[in-house]
Amino acid sequence: MALYHLFSHPVERSYRAGLCSKAALFVLLTTALTYIPPLLVAFRSHGFWLKRSSYEEQPNVRFQHQVLLVVLLGPEPGAFLAWSTFPTFNRLQGVHLRVPLVSSREEDRNQDGKMDVLHFKLELPLQSTEHVLGVQLILTFSYQLHRMSTFEMQSMAFLQSSFAVPGSQLRVNGDLRLQQKQPLSYRGPDVRYNVSVINGTSPFAQDYDLAHIVAAYQERNVTTVLSDPSPVWLVGRTAEAPFVIDAVIRYPVEVISYQPGFWEMIKFAWIQYISILLIFLWVFERIKIFAFQNQVVTSIPVAVPQGEMRKEHLS
Repeated sequence: MALYHLFSHPVERSYRAGLCSKAALFVLLTTALTYIPPLLVAFRSHGFWLKRSSYEEQPNVRFQHQVLLVVLLGPEPGAFLAWSTFPTFNRLQGVHLRVPLVSSREEDRNQDGKMDVLHFKLELPLQSTEHVLGVQLILTFSYQLHRMSTFEMQSMAFLQSSFAVPGSQLRVNGDLRLQQKQPLSYRGPDVRYNVSVINGTSPFAQDYDLAHIVAAYQERNVTTVLSDPSPVWLVGRTAEAPFVIDAVIRYPVEVISYQPGFWEMIKFAWIQYISILLIFLWVFERIKIFAFQNQVVTSIPVAVPQGEMRKEHLS
């Protein structure tokens, strides 16, 4: 008579021993070796705690309409013209002061409420005997980030170009890029650099010195820089024509470095720990099955149907 498989149910084998037995000590030791070494491996392999992370954000940048200009003239050494939007600086220049015609316009090209580009133009009137050989220009901006931490600062773009032949125009096209020496905080307002780059209320000439301004600005941990300005120096100025600075400065999306919060650190560490733990769970589960099935440690095996085993655990 042929036999057919009609029904089956799983049977679990339980191994019992006293709490002070070698079997209990073996289970305790294998449990410790299962859960503790993965933590040590993950920690010692570096990168367990996420100390720095990054994200992309479009900064909210606005031109502050603060300008400081120094134009180097030739061929006489030391000849220059200067002008700024700071009255004290202008009074200090004396005969070197020359007031230009300035125009600026910002555009929000993608209509997201944040400006994307600045068009800046400066026309400096010159005498027929004056020839421009170099330009030093500072433009100031307000710079804000809001996605992770509320970061606000007053920043600047510094442009410096000099050439061997007199020019009629300087055309600049570049990006206002963020530079970080340390990551931003995860949350909370950060306004430590929300102060003017140029102290326009100071009566001292040193506070308007370009070398002093740039040196103090570079001491910051977070700054902006005019990146890849690609200056184009045009020659051939007529006697009555002004010297023109035509600049296009874009405000691109930035990759912001920041210090992650507690829960983000835990999430990142947990993923590393679990990935190693799964291997240890599989290995030590096989070791325990081998040890109890072959009575490497003395215990009493009891075959129990799976349903009854669950009821026994619940009771």
